[in-house]
Amino acid sequence: MRREIAFLRRGQPVRLSQAAPSLTLLDYLRLEERATGTKEGCAEGDCGACTVVLRRVVGGEVAYQAVNSCILLAGQADGSEVITVEDLADGDRLHPVQQAMVDHHGSQCGFCTPGFVMALFGLYHAPPSASPDRDAVHEWISGNLCRCTGYRPIVDAGLTACTGARSDQFSANEAAARTALAALDDGEDLFVGGDTRFFAAPASIASLASLYLAHPDAVLVGGATDVGLWITKQLRDLPKIIWLGRVRGLDAIEDMDATINFGATVTHEAAWPHLASIDSDLGELMRRFAGRQVRTAGTIGGNIANGSPIGDTPPALIALGATLTLQKGDTVRTLPLEDFFIAYGKQARHQGEFVRAVEVPKLKPNESFRALKLAKRYDQDISAVMAAVKLTVEGRHIAEASIAYGGMAATPKRASATEAALTGLSLDDPTGLDAAVLRLAEDFSPIDDMRASAKYRLAGAQALLAKALAEIGGMSSTETRVFGRRAGDATAA
Repeated sequence: MRREIAFLRRGQPVRLSQAAPSLTLLDYLRLEERATGTKEGCAEGDCGACTVVLRRVVGGEVAYQAVNSCILLAGQADGSEVITVEDLADGDRLHPVQQAMVDHHGSQCGFCTPGFVMALFGLYHAPPSASPDRDAVHEWISGNLCRCTGYRPIVDAGLTACTGARSDQFSANEAAARTALAALDDGEDLFVGGDTRFFAAPASIASLASLYLAHPDAVLVGGATDVGLWITKQLRDLPKIIWLGRVRGLDAIEDMDATINFGATVTHEAAWPHLASIDSDLGELMRRFAGRQVRTAGTIGGNIANGSPIGDTPPALIALGATLTLQKGDTVRTLPLEDFFIAYGKQARHQGEFVRAVEVPKLKPNESFRALKLAKRYDQDISAVMAAVKLTVEGRHIAEASIAYGGMAATPKRASATEAALTGLSLDDPTGLDAAVLRLAEDFSPIDDMRASAKYRLAGAQALLAKALAEIGGMSSTETRVFGRRAGDATAA
């Protein structure tokens, strides 16, 4: 067992044996190193001013992962090289991304600039090394906010810098970096602290099961995109933290003929193409889910395990009929995902039990799916209403309906009365379909809160279902959507 967190800074190992369990990477950089180029903006992973890049070996390849250091724990940098804005220049020569920002006047007040530079640095090193278009640059900086509204010159800088082959000091020293990173990958369990306060990172599922059984009061952390806010916003003291990011096999994806099995620590970024292969709406949902920094860190298992009634993936996975795998000690069990959510803040998870995987069925030829979301901001915002609809259609009749919503109840929840009303109806029966949509008022009694009123939520939920039914019935998404049109529509943009 290793007793220190270990990562690289400027090619040299940093070892932390006394770090507080909840120390964030941003606080380490700014308060310990005095590396103050990385800024704290929102302290919740929304603005991107704190963006740094973690250089890791992933799947045998060197990866450059842009992350929000404000909500990432210092221990989550274990096994990586932490690259900050101070590290990019090669002596007196600016990095190509930095030079392009200068040339295109991409900095105004300058507070957000380091984060934009680091996000574009991630794009600079993204495989394959090819010329990105404007949409690609938009996607890469979607997790960064410029309050001076200077996006056009920033995007122009990204297009200039990230075109063509990579040619910087990091490309030149990748072989040495790979060797140094391999030296950090000891495969041992990590445990820093004592029995009452610790940061732990087990290396195997068996070690995780044993440790969590001994410390069921510990907080399990996947990407910390939610837990990080407990620290920065709620100022909670978390004495025992178990990070799942080093558990071998927990990040596995098994893409089979009829199902896809996602390990609990599969990130949203890694899951995105697999979910998109099931249905294009799932791909659009994952694109809108968050900026790249959050998608890179956040996990499928975490989005489920935190039990939020407004998490985006649970309604979609429930509608698809997903099955959850849980483990306590050596005991493994499965249950339908919809049965995992019992009440607000309460899940069907025993003390010392953790989420191990979720299995998602693929669509059959006679099944149609839609995932639709309402939020105050189109991209990267928490849902006011999240709707997921799966219909089994025989001819033009609905043989079976599976409909789930987020934001409409204390948990992600099926719309059982509406499902029953839809079953047996023809897709060519507008009167019957309209009546079934109104049955949502029997399934849900939403609340008023800062995101939406109860009246708006119910009306929005009904409108989303009506839209889904219209599209499944044959109406093109070019007629029903301004954004997020479905792949395959003749005039999709």
